[in-house]
Amino acid sequence: MAESRQPIPVALPQPHRALGMAAVLALIVLVALLTFRVSQQHGLQQLRMEASHQLDILAAAIDSEVTRHAAIPAAVELSPDVLALLRGSGGGRAERLAAANHYLRKLNDHLGGPAIFVLDTQGKVVASSDWIFSDNLLGADLSDLPFFPAAVAGAPGRLYAVDKVSKQPGYFFALPIRDESRDWRVIGVAVVKSGLHELERRWLNQEAPALIADANGIVLLASPPEWRYATVQTKSPAELARISREQFAGQALGAVSLDIPLEATQEGTVVRLARQMLGDNGGLPGARSFLALSRHLPGTAWRIVVFSDLRAIAILASTHAALAAAAVGCLLLWLLFLSQRRRLARGREEARVMLEQANQELERKVAARTGDLSEAVDRLQREVGERQRAEQTLRAAQDELVQAAKLAVLGQMATGITHELSQPLGAIRTLSANAVEFMRRGDLVTTEKNLAIVGQLAEQLGGIITPLKTFARKSPAVSAAVDLGQAVDSALFLFEARLKKLGVTVERKIAAGASVAWCDQNRLQQVLVNLIGNALDALGDEPEKRLAFVAAPASSGQVALAVSDSGGGFSETALEHLFEPFFTTKPPGEGLGLGLTISRDILRDFGGDLLAGPAPGGGARFVILLPPVAASHSVCAKVLP
Repeated sequence: MAESRQPIPVALPQPHRALGMAAVLALIVLVALLTFRVSQQHGLQQLRMEASHQLDILAAAIDSEVTRHAAIPAAVELSPDVLALLRGSGGGRAERLAAANHYLRKLNDHLGGPAIFVLDTQGKVVASSDWIFSDNLLGADLSDLPFFPAAVAGAPGRLYAVDKVSKQPGYFFALPIRDESRDWRVIGVAVVKSGLHELERRWLNQEAPALIADANGIVLLASPPEWRYATVQTKSPAELARISREQFAGQALGAVSLDIPLEATQEGTVVRLARQMLGDNGGLPGARSFLALSRHLPGTAWRIVVFSDLRAIAILASTHAALAAAAVGCLLLWLLFLSQRRRLARGREEARVMLEQANQELERKVAARTGDLSEAVDRLQREVGERQRAEQTLRAAQDELVQAAKLAVLGQMATGITHELSQPLGAIRTLSANAVEFMRRGDLVTTEKNLAIVGQLAEQLGGIITPLKTFARKSPAVSAAVDLGQAVDSALFLFEARLKKLGVTVERKIAAGASVAWCDQNRLQQVLVNLIGNALDALGDEPEKRLAFVAAPASSGQVALAVSDSGGGFSETALEHLFEPFFTTKPPGEGLGLGLTISRDILRDFGGDLLAGPAPGGGARFVILLPPVAASHSVCAKVLP
């Protein structure tokens, strides 16, 4: 008889179930609390870093705005008019006062904005840049401002204060004025009042609360603006009255007290501000928590404080706590899921078998696809080889066309060349015969002169033949440094007879050695011959025949050589098809339409190009673009229009 098996219990007894649920809930609550605390601390640290960065930006902006006029009192001290006024010398007092006021006004207008004035040693304003206005500072007694005693004693001073006349706040820079003729004794004080309007405008745009407090704990600027002239900490009425009298021209101070531990804010501390102080009157009563972080401003006794709202951190920490609690719940569910793994073992095994079969099928498809790709690569390599061979054939045909074009040009110039050669040859024949006769007579001096002339004529013939040989020679393209002026001269030499016959005026604006490009001179000469020949064909019936050459650096960094003529120019249709093979504007039988196409291909082999367009003043212009030799060899200063 088979042994009976005890069934496995599927549920806990009721008391154990209650204890298990309580333990699970306690674990979830504990994890949520710990997560909330860690997230809150991390958020505070991140918020402290962001607030520190914001303090850096605000401090830099405030320092730039406050100190940009700090050097003006030094300029006032150097003014002869101000020194004369304080010394009481050099003309009448009215003239000295007018000269000093005009100087201060001109200085103020040039710097744009601050008020500049001069105090005597008693603290009375004796000259001011605002003398032209009715509420000027002339005659005002500013001796009770805290910066004045230090300045009279010889030390520079600076202070945020409100003057008694305009009742407008500003930042005062004071510098003692010394008289070198009196052993550098202090004879007055130069003061500039810098307005903080731009700083206030930027400050009011701050989204988070922020403030600037002076050494007395008085808020000078704040966002929200209701905090202005509030106290950071509570002060006695007597102390507030003294500060108001000395620094703020009697204005009321301390209507609001923020009660912030200012020293603790240096490292960052959490403070609570009443909602009414934040302008949140429509909300619930109570206070809101902020992270307060402060920093001293360099060069001043000010301290800037920014307040970062902690509501976002609390919300984020609560979210993280909820997510942690959910994660613990998911973990428990996963543990419950693991308890059911045995029931799913067979299903996983079947899935594994199916996955192996799918993997084998995938490998088979990958192998087949790899074979297809290999065949495609082989076909592509064969096509590349065929294209390379076709390109070599095309280049060989192009070289043959270039050589044929050269010979055709030489054939066209045969008559002129024959004329150029016949005259020296005839002279050589006559002089040699004369030399024989003079030698027979024994006249060696005359014979020597004739032979010297024959030598000169032979050199002249060589000068004619050498460019023709160079031009007609078939040679591979080898790039080198080419003087564009010399290349143009060689090309013009081949057309010398035709140019004279047509009466063409040649304008050559290329200084010797000024424009050098990196190309093959023979190929460049072929391009120039083609362009000059086309230009001469276009100038045949024109009343004004002009051919111009200009070389200059192009905006792309290449060297540009422009060839312009005063012919009929191009039509819009011709410009669209100008570089197409077998397109020509010449009559039938006078051109194949390959010259410009070949010329452009030659230049592109050098890394250059050929452009065409209308010439300024009428006619056609071709621009040859060539790579420069090096930046150090480029000496052209003129750029083509």
